[in-house]
Amino acid sequence: MNLFNPYKFLLRCGFNICNFVSLKINKMKKFAIAALLLLTPLLMNAQENFRERAEFSGYVRGSFQGFSKNYDLSNVFAQFALKGKYSGKHTIFNAEVWFLGGHHFGEFYNRLEIMDAYAGYVSDKFDFLAGNQIVKWGRTDGFSPTDNISPRDYFFLTSDIDDQLRANLMARIKYRFNPYIDLDIIAIPFYKQSNYRFDLFDMGGMAKFGEETNPEFSFSNATLAGRLNFELPGAGFSLSYFRGFDPYHGFNLKGIELDINAPNPMPTINYSSTPYRKQTIGADFAIPSGSWIFRGEAAWNITKGGDDSLFIPLPSLAYVAAVEKEFWGVMGIFQYIGRYTPSYKPIFEPQPAGTDPDQMLLYMGEMVEYQTRLFNRKIFGQQKRSNHAFALTARRSFAYDTITAELTAYYNITSKEFLLRPKLSWTIADNLSMAIGGHIMTGEKESLYDYSGPVMNGLFLELKASF
Repeated sequence: MNLFNPYKFLLRCGFNICNFVSLKINKMKKFAIAALLLLTPLLMNAQENFRERAEFSGYVRGSFQGFSKNYDLSNVFAQFALKGKYSGKHTIFNAEVWFLGGHHFGEFYNRLEIMDAYAGYVSDKFDFLAGNQIVKWGRTDGFSPTDNISPRDYFFLTSDIDDQLRANLMARIKYRFNPYIDLDIIAIPFYKQSNYRFDLFDMGGMAKFGEETNPEFSFSNATLAGRLNFELPGAGFSLSYFRGFDPYHGFNLKGIELDINAPNPMPTINYSSTPYRKQTIGADFAIPSGSWIFRGEAAWNITKGGDDSLFIPLPSLAYVAAVEKEFWGVMGIFQYIGRYTPSYKPIFEPQPAGTDPDQMLLYMGEMVEYQTRLFNRKIFGQQKRSNHAFALTARRSFAYDTITAELTAYYNITSKEFLLRPKLSWTIADNLSMAIGGHIMTGEKESLYDYSGPVMNGLFLELKASF
């Protein structure tokens, strides 16, 4: 009689389970090996496609600017820039990161800046992009009334003016009706100011520029903009609309402090950079005619509260007319820059009403408000009802396009301010270039160029290696 032995039963079950698991593992190994053999060409092909469609580049730059009245070396820095770009069938991304270290108007710094960093879906008809982007609208060079999207750091001084552009976090949609017409729509949830370092200016010692004032985050404070662009065989033009806070802001008076216990009491006037809301309806065009190119741009800026608030400009029409032509190998661009403020009213310097303390305090307050409004009008180009200026850029290449000489001159007839910017660029080798030049600004006493010249004037030298 065979008795049931539980130990033998468990041993046999364990042996059978091990055989079953081993068989399954062997089958899984065979399946995994077969799948890997099948997928390897696909993975290699995908990697190869990514390599073919992805681009990585960058540069290293050393830059020196100095010899201004106030600074021996105003802006000295070393920069490492890394760029990445990918363009697939329906996927794109673009990124640019700056690593900067140097000496900027008396202060040492090291910082990381994310310039472009966006991803998106693209197709023949429709694109959707989201992330940090730099957007330039308009068809005129240097002075563009419809270019309201990207702020600028006006005190980041290099050989290239476009280095001053800064990115906004935005969502962007572009729809192409046909090969000649497209619609560009932009939404910016967070406001970013342009950088004016007026704290560096010598404005009498009483003015103090504190922290910037920004609008609260809300959908009602977001920026919306759209542009309908036409690129026809014989001409290009566009219509645009902007609604939001202007990145080119004004300054608001935050208060006046007076230490009456000081031996010689002097007031401190506190200012804060403060944005204002506006709407802009704009248009631009570019028409080639033989060897000539005619360009134009206009923007009607709609604001409210300019009569009451010190930091808000009056509604105005800004416009630029330009002509581009090559003469004897020299490319010349001539521009007329104008602004018309229909509701302009002159402001008059207040006069003291008496000598008692209350009247003198009242006079001091009125005088500060007058100077603040006058200063903002200079920023907005609204010193008079009409503002007129001219600009000329001449550019020529030599030595098989390895050397380029460029000169830009600007003169404002209304404010009597003058700017001169010569630059010489030299391509030393395939990936190595050098730029040398200068920056000269001058104007009548207490004009913007009179304040900024001692800080921003000077010579610059740059060496840039690209990869």
